[in-house]
Amino acid sequence: MPNRLRFAPSPTGDLHVGNARTAVFNWLYVKKYGGSLVIRIEDTDRVRSDSRFEDLIFRDLKWLGLDWQEGPDCGGPFGPYRQSSRTAIYARQAEVLLEKESAYRCFCSEEELGRRAREARQAGLAWKYPGTCRRLSPGEVARRLADAHPSVVRLKVRSGKVVFRDLVHGGMQFDSAVLGDPILVRSNGMPTYNYAAVVDDGLMKISHVIRGDDHLSNTPRQVLIYEALGWPLPVFAHLSTILGPDRARLSKRHGATSLKHFREQGVLWEALLNYLTLLGWAPGEDQDEILSPEELAAGFDIERVSKSPAIFDAQKLYFFNRHYLKECEPSRTVEWASDHLRQEGLLGEVDSRVRQWVGLVVEAFLPGLDHLSQLSGKVPQLWDFEAERAVQDEGVRQVLSSPGAARVVEELNNQLSLGKRDVVREWPSIVRSVKAGSGQKGRKLFHPIRVALTGRDSGPELDKLVSIFEGGSQLELPRRIKDCRARSSEFHNAMRSQELSRIH
Repeated sequence: MPNRLRFAPSPTGDLHVGNARTAVFNWLYVKKYGGSLVIRIEDTDRVRSDSRFEDLIFRDLKWLGLDWQEGPDCGGPFGPYRQSSRTAIYARQAEVLLEKESAYRCFCSEEELGRRAREARQAGLAWKYPGTCRRLSPGEVARRLADAHPSVVRLKVRSGKVVFRDLVHGGMQFDSAVLGDPILVRSNGMPTYNYAAVVDDGLMKISHVIRGDDHLSNTPRQVLIYEALGWPLPVFAHLSTILGPDRARLSKRHGATSLKHFREQGVLWEALLNYLTLLGWAPGEDQDEILSPEELAAGFDIERVSKSPAIFDAQKLYFFNRHYLKECEPSRTVEWASDHLRQEGLLGEVDSRVRQWVGLVVEAFLPGLDHLSQLSGKVPQLWDFEAERAVQDEGVRQVLSSPGAARVVEELNNQLSLGKRDVVREWPSIVRSVKAGSGQKGRKLFHPIRVALTGRDSGPELDKLVSIFEGGSQLELPRRIKDCRARSSEFHNAMRSQELSRIH
């Protein structure tokens, strides 16, 4: 039997890292051992399901670098691939179970069952459905149906042990006596999760079910449904829960963890794919943690997945992202940054000259970024140069308090004021002249130059900023960028007005 795996999300919200990790492990298994990956949309919750979330799921999976062979978007031999389109299939299989007397109709009202459950809890007892309607005669069932009494379809759970093997957790055994007779089809005709999942997996010939261990408690009921239908069991593998750094279940208090968030944050898909694979799985001893998708697939082994909870640490993800940002083709980061800066209102139409200039910006700031959206906090210094405010900054004033700093600023202003200069091309010569005129070198030379041109006491490499200032001043941007001459002049005047030039 060929390998057939499935990822079955519900379109009730954004795709988060827990579900994404499940999708990744299914994908890796197919890449490693061959076969088909099926995407199935479990949308029987009609109240919460929304087609826009379905669209977002597909977008996120494709962005993450995953592909599949069957699904609502591409079809396949075992469709339809949305549960909301398969209600007739579930009804037919329920009739099969009723005819085999492996299931029965239950007419107990929700109110009655709820009352019994509350009474049991108040008495400190565990409660399960007592099988009341199991004992109804065929004639009584027919009479109640003829009288239009609402009913559900329940599985007739056999006695004894429910046994199955899990690739992560090993041999599993449950006593069916604690399960009760689960509902398969509700009174409104909609299937329950456990029933629909089994029918879909069985009819779609799914060979391996890889999913989160929050479904482990569902598996005994599903095994019983497989048995009742006379279908072979798939191979099960239940992945460990993902926790936050505080070892509590991952939730909103740990910050946003949706793929949409990380995509919009400027995390590269390769970094997230690499990191998600390591949540519960470790490469071989001779392998590094940073692995390409091809290397991840080649080394993947589902039986090496840990059953201990995995810890999601955003800072570790950003460690991976910094690596992939450095290795990334510049055109990708430039495209992302151009879109981002345009949304911030800092860029207008992006032509070849603007794109080339954005490339300089990305090159300058990239070494200090965990993710690309941090550009928003870095690039304001390109536009927001206010010399009067800058000289009030404590760090700037400390630089200017150094002996000879004021002289460096004066010499820089003198050099930049000497006619019309190609500052970028002549920058090394300008610096040498400032050095000679001020008698300063090293930090005592470059720190005053930096504060005079940027208004800050730290930042990217100065020669790169000079190219950015000069190039940006020649572009028609929504907000003007001042060139080096204007910056130096303004800063020199502000320094003199504050009498900072008299500190030494």
